[in-house]
Amino acid sequence: MQKLSSFLSGVNSYLGAAVMLIALVVSYFIYHNLIGNPANFIEGDPANEPIEGNYLGVVHKGGPIVILQISFIIILIAYILERGITLSLASGRRNNKQFAQSVESKLHQNDFKEIEKLANIQKGSVGNVVRKGIESFKNANEKNEWSQSEKAYRLKTELEEATHLEVPVLEKNMIILSTLASIATLVGLLGTVTGMIRAFSALARSGTPDAVGLAGGISQALVTTALGISTAAVAIVFYNLFTNSIDKITYSIDETNYAILNHFKEKAKSNEKV
Repeated sequence: MQKLSSFLSGVNSYLGAAVMLIALVVSYFIYHNLIGNPANFIEGDPANEPIEGNYLGVVHKGGPIVILQISFIIILIAYILERGITLSLASGRRNNKQFAQSVESKLHQNDFKEIEKLANIQKGSVGNVVRKGIESFKNANEKNEWSQSEKAYRLKTELEEATHLEVPVLEKNMIILSTLASIATLVGLLGTVTGMIRAFSALARSGTPDAVGLAGGISQALVTTALGISTAAVAIVFYNLFTNSIDKITYSIDETNYAILNHFKEKAKSNEKV
């Protein structure tokens, strides 16, 4: 079991590099064999202008920088799927707000078995923390040699530890989405600059201006800019969606943690009065 865990940990550490490498290889193939297919261009020559209405040929005019931009799109799709699946599982089977309300209701009834049952059904990050919290609650009540303040402190510590184990899973790979949003725009601007350099170089040649070179430079500038902005826009939208989802989960965790701690303190006060 330990060997399997180590193997999975090693696979996960190399997953990001593998995704990027695969994305670059696939992008190179798409650029040269799909959008660079001679059938997309006048007289079957990629050096010529694209056939009218052929958008694959138009994208090809963005130049080799398009390979990098296509790889960004592939990486973005891969991590959108990964984050979507992970956060969907972390959210659990029921609405977390309703689950938190159910936990609070059962705490007032001291029905810990039902809470554990609800947590097992709920699953996800909130369910995991609640299950750990109830275990710690019951364990603290059994330690008669501990003072009430020590019991409360240990319960709070274990709830925080359980929360800290869940949060990194929720936030993992979010940095990749935010980085793609920035890098895609910058690479698009790089394509714009190099495209304009090509265009002005065509204008600067002696004699008649090179119309083909001028058109090619302008095409590269426009295509790379469009790809960069669109990729960044999608990355920002999904980053914000996932961030909102993470915030809802962590809020529900905090809500259930507070309910468990508050119930423990109320129960301790009632025992002291008796």
